[in-house]
Amino acid sequence: MSRLKRGGRAPGPMHGFRHEKDEEPAVPQGLIRAARKSGALNLSARGLCEVPASVWRINLDTPEEANQNVSFGGADRWWEQTDLTKLILASNKLHTLSQDIKFLPALVVLDIHDNQLSSLPSTIGELTNLQKLHISHNKLKELPKELGQLKNLKSLLLQHNLLEEMPNELGQLCSLEELDLSNNCLKNIPSCLGCLIALVRINLSNNKLKSLPAEISQMKSLKQLDCTSNLLESVPAELAGMESLEQLYLRQNKLRYLPELPCCKLLKELHVGNNQIDTLGPQHLKHLSSISVLELRDNKLKSLPDEIALLQGLERLDLTNNDIGSLPCALGNIPNLKSLQLEGNPLRGIRRDLLAKGTQELQKYLRSRIQVPDTKTDQREVTAMTLPSDFIVNTHAIITLKALEYCEKQASVIPEEVFNSVGNSPITIVNFSKNQLTEVPSRMVELKDSACEVNLGFNRIPSISLILCMLQKLTHLDMRNNVLMSLPAELEALTRLQSIILSFNRFKTFPEVLYRIPTLETVLIGSNQIGSIDPIQLGKMTKLSTLDLQNNDLQQVPPELGNCESIRALQLEGNPFRNPRAAILAKGTIAVLEYLRSRIPA
Repeated sequence: MSRLKRGGRAPGPMHGFRHEKDEEPAVPQGLIRAARKSGALNLSARGLCEVPASVWRINLDTPEEANQNVSFGGADRWWEQTDLTKLILASNKLHTLSQDIKFLPALVVLDIHDNQLSSLPSTIGELTNLQKLHISHNKLKELPKELGQLKNLKSLLLQHNLLEEMPNELGQLCSLEELDLSNNCLKNIPSCLGCLIALVRINLSNNKLKSLPAEISQMKSLKQLDCTSNLLESVPAELAGMESLEQLYLRQNKLRYLPELPCCKLLKELHVGNNQIDTLGPQHLKHLSSISVLELRDNKLKSLPDEIALLQGLERLDLTNNDIGSLPCALGNIPNLKSLQLEGNPLRGIRRDLLAKGTQELQKYLRSRIQVPDTKTDQREVTAMTLPSDFIVNTHAIITLKALEYCEKQASVIPEEVFNSVGNSPITIVNFSKNQLTEVPSRMVELKDSACEVNLGFNRIPSISLILCMLQKLTHLDMRNNVLMSLPAELEALTRLQSIILSFNRFKTFPEVLYRIPTLETVLIGSNQIGSIDPIQLGKMTKLSTLDLQNNDLQQVPPELGNCESIRALQLEGNPFRNPRAAILAKGTIAVLEYLRSRIPA
């Protein structure tokens, strides 16, 4: 039998003479040699309790290979070593760092995060080329004042330590762009931080701060300020002067009102959830012209001002878990709003099923409730200087909401003053619903370059004129409750049309032109007299997700309709067909489409 175990190695010539205490070095010489050539040494996750002296003296001591290798090959020129510029000691068991760190003056990156360090050596201040210092997830209680000597430092990461205060010398880091002090025990921030004029991001979250120094406003380059999870009851008025600020996080504090930020014209995100804010007034919103995300969840708000509609760039509004009982109708006129979160509010007057339909449907509902001042009951004094447009139309809506509205007047024509009041304002929303119109107003052609939504519902219009077909930017068209029997072929020129409402008209056939508008997502044509549909043509409408055909004269539902996979909401109730049965219709759209597919002939 062989003396060697399978997979083993034969003992060397010195076998039996090696001392037991001799072990493999903590840092393999191969790594050291490679580091001399590359200038980078990665010793992360090696279980180190201390850093070997050979690492600190890597650029000072003559390497071992100098005594072994006399070759003059290009790859073996040990004397042509590169100074160490990157040292990674992360995820070890280090409790201290040697003062010998000063022997690595060329370091640009030093990463010692995730260790057991309780202090840093004062000689760290001699690393004058250092640009990134990562010391997070240690046990630091204080910092050496010598850190202020690192004039080239751009990134200082100190999160998850035990720091209770910061040295004033930190304000000397004139090149610092990123500072993370989150998850420490800081009770105050020294005013010297205001000297960090190059700072772009600062994270102060999860500390014990009760106030911020006014000098923080001197950070003219700051784009992101995170003060989440502190004890702030207010923010200094000087904060309003931070011209470059784009993101402000004030979640989980003790704020009672929204900060007024007149000079923060670039502010895109304001997060103030989990505070004690109970009032939101126009003065808090008037300076947020560029805001796209406004988070107000878990506060005590009872209402929203109409001026919320001034936030024309708003994309996400989170009002979850407040005390809001009603919504301002003007909320429906924020054009870019994609997400409106209202869960946990005692809303009255808005059906639960409407809330479940999503932001766009809720906005349409709110727009439909916007009232235009009635000229008969207008009590303002009319003088020789009063323009007709001042009381016939809502000029505020035209200027700030880009909406032209003249509805519920029972008017047979739209007064000329209504169109005259537009001037040079770019109108995106037109609402002439609930009148007695018998034709599309000819002057709507003047809005062809801007109109996106048109509501002519609840009138007496028998046909759609070519004027509507010229509104090239039209995305939503509401013609419900008219006397339409057909649609013009020219309607296919509306290449941006996403939804059309034709319910309660007099259609006997499904309008052919709708098949040729591939951008359509919603078609509501219930309560007409339609007898058939073409499932093959519907299948080509790849974006169609909602189709309402209820209360028509469909004698049968073609099985091929089941292949229209894009449809998510299909309403067929109230038609005289026998199949699918009512029990299947009650199971919802997916079940109906699956049933129809099962009936397609093989």
